[in-house]
Amino acid sequence: MPTRQLTLRGFDDELQRALVAEARASGLSLNQAAVKLLRRGAGLGAGPAPHAVGSALDHLIGTWTEEDARCVADATAVFEHVDEDLWK
Repeated sequence: MPTRQLTLRGFDDELQRALVAEARASGLSLNQAAVKLLRRGAGLGAGPAPHAVGSALDHLIGTWTEEDARCVADATAVFEHVDEDLWK
């Protein structure tokens, strides 16, 4: 595979810290970590599909009716119960 070079500008401090943290956590160089994250963001990473990030679900905001909200609350109410025996 040919080596390709890309110069990226506009890194803010927050993004730089996140990239450095990813590189350290993964034991990779900054370049390798950047390529890994670019591939993941492009949906090319290995493993399960990446989760939704950012504003991908914004179009759903405010679309539930009160009935929808009640149905979801009813369907997930069981998850509010803590089984004390599991914590012994």
